[in-house]
Amino acid sequence: MSTTQQLQDFVTQVRRDILRQVHQVNSGHPGGSLGCAEFFSVLYQEIMNYSKDFDMDGKNEDLFFLSNGHISPVFYSVLARSGFFPVEELQTFRKIDSRLQGHPTTHEGLPGVRIASGSLGQGLSVAIGAATAKKLNNDHSIVYTLHGDGELQEGQNWEAIMYAAANHVDNLIATVDYNKKQIDGSTDDVLALGDLKAKFEAFGWSVLELKEGNDIEAIQATLSLAKSQTGNLKPIVILMETEMGHGVDFMMGTHAWHGKAPNDVQLESALSQNPETLGDY
Repeated sequence: MSTTQQLQDFVTQVRRDILRQVHQVNSGHPGGSLGCAEFFSVLYQEIMNYSKDFDMDGKNEDLFFLSNGHISPVFYSVLARSGFFPVEELQTFRKIDSRLQGHPTTHEGLPGVRIASGSLGQGLSVAIGAATAKKLNNDHSIVYTLHGDGELQEGQNWEAIMYAAANHVDNLIATVDYNKKQIDGSTDDVLALGDLKAKFEAFGWSVLELKEGNDIEAIQATLSLAKSQTGNLKPIVILMETEMGHGVDFMMGTHAWHGKAPNDVQLESALSQNPETLGDY
């Protein structure tokens, strides 16, 4: 088990990785990536049971599916720093012939990536399939997913949400990055989501609300509680309220940095707010 300070040091380094990745190619999605740094760090460093000897079957280990694939910088950083591939490979982000494409893909064979994602709305359906396969195989591991809140505007999600409850897919923990921002503005302005808690409950899910989605200890507690509630005939969703761009003062709380890279001056400012802890690549 890591201490809270060790996890915070990990998170800080992940933020540096995110910023450096998108800056080096002037392309990528820093806002949501920064906002989910704590979640990914806790999930991979503390919560999930997985093997670093990666294979696509994932038998007898927990699985994770990233549905909102545009936040690949945080995913790649945490995978690398969790031992799936060399940290130095982060230098190849979004470059020709790289395994680290802007949206995760599978044909390059990057360890840790189980589905191609970024075409929004599809990840939950895949995760339900994987969770169902585990139940059929008497595999008691858990399937985790992450989704953007704006992504829930895609109708396929709601078919999957209905299916999971009707079929008692109770080895599934889905998390929604509920930052209330998307590429064109606030979710309320683009297509209001309404009362998500009430909607998921009406569809037959167990709902946990995580109000401090950038607090390490709150994430640990909520994910642990979710694990304890698996096997009770209901899928579980965590509504995790994060801040887009968290950890960089000029990126925080605005959709403007959803898909924009910092320039040289902005990068130095952002890095100065997140001092190196584990060593840059």
